[in-house]
Amino acid sequence: MAHNPHAPQPPQGPQEPDPAGSTQMFQAFVNDSGTAPRQATPAAPPPSSGPRSGVIIGVVVAVVVIAVVAWLALG
Repeated sequence: MAHNPHAPQPPQGPQEPDPAGSTQMFQAFVNDSGTAPRQATPAAPPPSSGPRSGVIIGVVVAVVVIAVVAWLALG
């Protein structure tokens, strides 16, 4: 296997990682922005059922075509 110097390396020696360290650093990064917290954006309206109804109609047409072909083949 080739050596990749950019890949994460295992820790050297008997070290125990701080399980809360990354969370604390992330919180510090978020809180250090210096701006007021943003207000939540309003939820987007639900998508219309246009594409879903097209799929349903396509499936129904496909079933009807298969039924007609089977009827003609057996009849």
